[in-house]
Amino acid sequence: MLGFYENFPRYVQFYARFATSVSNKRLQQTLIQVLHKMNGETLSLDAFSKPSIPQCTAIFEFGIAEGDSFNYLDVEETNKVLESMRKKPLQLMDLFCAIRYYKTEGEGRNPLKFDYYMLRLMFGDGTMEVRVFHERGPRHVLPEDLINLIAEKVNESFSKKVLKLI
Repeated sequence: MLGFYENFPRYVQFYARFATSVSNKRLQQTLIQVLHKMNGETLSLDAFSKPSIPQCTAIFEFGIAEGDSFNYLDVEETNKVLESMRKKPLQLMDLFCAIRYYKTEGEGRNPLKFDYYMLRLMFGDGTMEVRVFHERGPRHVLPEDLINLIAEKVNESFSKKVLKLI
């Protein structure tokens, strides 16, 4: 089933709840487009998090669940998900996020250990609940920083703030 991961962990490390002023369908479509755009994007850690390592960059890779696996949100998968959402929005959306880290030294960059997160987004009437499980890695990015970054990127896609933390 698209958007549902059968083995999502029962216990999570972070939980957030947002009020939203747009329909679940529109929010989900925007969210998928934002995550697709973020895939492969390189950001300086200090741009969105309190970096534990100076001069460190992060590269994101997002995927959406389908049964017992996750599919990378490339162009083809993004279009498939958007088409499915046009017919019927999802009640919940399980996502995988890998964050690759690189420390910049001079003109080179050295790879560091990755972080692996699973996110469960549950959509209600005017709300979105997010549960985050940190699967493994050094946690250079805290779960709340990851969620805040995604919410910020979604809000930038609209003319007004549509996700408000409650």
